[in-house]
Amino acid sequence: MVSPAERRLQDALELQAALRARLIGAAGWLLAVVVIGAVGFHVISGGDWTWGDCFYFTVITLSTVGYGETLEGMHDHGYARIWTVGLIVLGSGTLLYFVSTLTAFIVEGDIRNAFRRNRMRQAIDKLEGHHIVCGSGTTGIHVIEEFIQCHVPFVVVDRSRHRLQELQERFDKPDRRLLYVVGDATDDHVLEEAGIARCRGIVAALSEDKDNLFVTVTASSLNPRARIIAKCVDVSAKPKLLRAGARAVVSPTQIGGLRLASEAIRPTVVEFLDLMLRDPNQNLRIEEVTIPKDSSLVGLPIRDTNIRQKTKGLVIAVRFVDGRFAYNPEPSLVLETDCTLVVLAEVSEMKKLRDGLASGEIGRS
Repeated sequence: MVSPAERRLQDALELQAALRARLIGAAGWLLAVVVIGAVGFHVISGGDWTWGDCFYFTVITLSTVGYGETLEGMHDHGYARIWTVGLIVLGSGTLLYFVSTLTAFIVEGDIRNAFRRNRMRQAIDKLEGHHIVCGSGTTGIHVIEEFIQCHVPFVVVDRSRHRLQELQERFDKPDRRLLYVVGDATDDHVLEEAGIARCRGIVAALSEDKDNLFVTVTASSLNPRARIIAKCVDVSAKPKLLRAGARAVVSPTQIGGLRLASEAIRPTVVEFLDLMLRDPNQNLRIEEVTIPKDSSLVGLPIRDTNIRQKTKGLVIAVRFVDGRFAYNPEPSLVLETDCTLVVLAEVSEMKKLRDGLASGEIGRS
């Protein structure tokens, strides 16, 4: 069964293909008329007129420009004027058909792009609590992939329209569209267009530390509540990014070094984590969820909750409001207001957990 979105996409592609075929056909007919007209003039003159003159006179005849010019000695060749009249009658129609098809191709393409931009702007305006990914290069692409896997709403900001369109073709699905804004992420207006006032977090994944620093400063001034995660190429830039307002700074080179060490020391653990992240059948993640004040979980020991029964999630750590962590918590650990649970679960099960906390279904077992 084809969905309406798939049908609209298929119809748009078929329309574009038909229009392109019409344009190619019109161009072919126009070229054929020009060649036939030039050959006719050359034959009629018996070779007195050069091929350049014949092609030139054919073009100005078809365009009805004329310039008041005629081929030298035209009155000496009896069929030249008759051929010119026939060429004007038949060729003008062909030229008009080509121009109208070309205009339709350009106009329909512009209109289609305008509608697409308008729909994307409307979709971005509806977002709330989303993330903004600044940069879609070698680092940003992995952020995008993970957000898509975890069904996290986000908007990509990048200067390269071509790059963003490639990502859209790669990740777009009938039930999910890749939202993006073309522009410089260091520009206030571009971030505002991406919905920074309503966003939950910003990922600054540009290739230069100075650009990520500028994004951090700009984003923190536009939305002080947003959690800003910045990439740093040079580790020495980390303190500057933190002072500028970043909540966390990630160094790809440092993480790469730790990964190399882990491969050498604990290869089985690394293999487990890789499989957990890439397994298409089980979309497992280590997620977090905060217990709200009015939750029935408050004051309960972990063993008395129905988290495991309702969501199959495994609580592997608890972070308390004062910053303390309880790793591999005991079943007797009592949950408190606003403490954060670190849970190993599938993405779909985490949605059940969050929805259950909001509705009160998650509580005493």
